[in-house]
Amino acid sequence: MWSFFYHRKATLFYGYLKCKDVPYEEDYFMKFSESLKKNSYFQNVYKNGKSYANRYFVMYVLENNLAVNRLGISVSKKVGNSVIRHHITRLIREAYRLHEETFNSGLDIVIIVRVSAKNVTYRETERAILRLGNLHQILKKEIECKNGTAQSCSD
Repeated sequence: MWSFFYHRKATLFYGYLKCKDVPYEEDYFMKFSESLKKNSYFQNVYKNGKSYANRYFVMYVLENNLAVNRLGISVSKKVGNSVIRHHITRLIREAYRLHEETFNSGLDIVIIVRVSAKNVTYRETERAILRLGNLHQILKKEIECKNGTAQSCSD
């Protein structure tokens, strides 16, 4: 049974299923963001927001006058079957979650997946989202490379 702070973790103990309460790992959830769910919110971002695109995604951004960002992801059936669509959605959400502290607050962000993203990897997804964020100028600071130098995300 799920609760706010604890969930049941099943472990196998000498062939018997044993459950115990384990605290949530709060690092697994987005801290500064929510999901954009209603169609009217998506339509508002499409109509009034600014868009930039790259090979894999189109990103629309609109200020929402809230303290948090709201992330919406749109994947058409043209991209692939449900397994592929959900896989791409999970890649986008994870790339955003790991970098959400670098995005400015108070934004509605809608990411539309293009057909060319069908076989995209996590690294390509991450780079594409950060480049689009840089084009929109919604990143708080430059992203540090593994070797310690600043990366401009403009290539």
